[in-house]
Amino acid sequence: MVRSMTGFGRYENAVNGYHIIAEIRSVNHRYFEYSSRITRSYSFLDDKVKAYLKEYISRGKVDVFLSIDALEDPETKIELNHSLASGYVKALRELAGSYGLQDDVTVSTLARYPDIFMIHKSPEDEDIVWAAVSVALEKALRPFLEMRREEGKRMKADVLQRAQAIMQIVAQIEDRSPQTVAEYREKLLIHLKEVLADTQIEQQRVLTEAAIFADKVAVAEETVRLRSHYEQFCSFLEADEAVGRKLDFIVQEMNRETNTIGSKAQDAAVAHMVVDMKAELEKIREQIQNIE
Repeated sequence: MVRSMTGFGRYENAVNGYHIIAEIRSVNHRYFEYSSRITRSYSFLDDKVKAYLKEYISRGKVDVFLSIDALEDPETKIELNHSLASGYVKALRELAGSYGLQDDVTVSTLARYPDIFMIHKSPEDEDIVWAAVSVALEKALRPFLEMRREEGKRMKADVLQRAQAIMQIVAQIEDRSPQTVAEYREKLLIHLKEVLADTQIEQQRVLTEAAIFADKVAVAEETVRLRSHYEQFCSFLEADEAVGRKLDFIVQEMNRETNTIGSKAQDAAVAHMVVDMKAELEKIREQIQNIE
């Protein structure tokens, strides 16, 4: 199934005693690139979140926002750093004495220095936290993956239509190629008659020159390879795996064959067809840059 690399999903709710906000967004990227913003006290979950998402996402620049708040605060103990508090009191009184200030050191004064308090929270069970977070991630993944699938369907329809248009042009080139040889033979015969006037024209010479021209402008090998590439292209579009990079390679090969046909073209009509093919290939290339 063709999937876009652009997606967004969000979920916010209470899960197993935690209020969780999970957001997942992604844009196109050559490989899987992960970045996250997770509530600092739960940053230990980062590797698990990354591994979890890699099971569902093969390519793309993925950004994750994860806010986690415990609905019931774990047991908290606050201890006083007596050494530091004593140092603050001594320094403040020394300051008052040195400059003739009022000595008004109070508890409120010391409370302004939070580093004298040491806060200890009971450790949370990481497995319980992860169980809640994984539920939120799964809920956010649903709309995220659905968005990727829906956009992938539209992209598949577009590139397939353009690839079919290219094959129609290939058929026209195949029909036109014998005509260019016949037209060249006729032009050559007329030219020789003008140059040689009443002199007898050797038909073998005309046939030989026409054969040399036909060999120069022959594009049968290129059109056969283009048809083969087209079949592979269609096959990849039906695959269940991530196919963006494979499609990119096939389009490069199709472009290579098209350029070769263009370099051989000795006919204005074929040259115009090649231009049309290259325009369609460029539009396909732009689209598949966002296919996973």
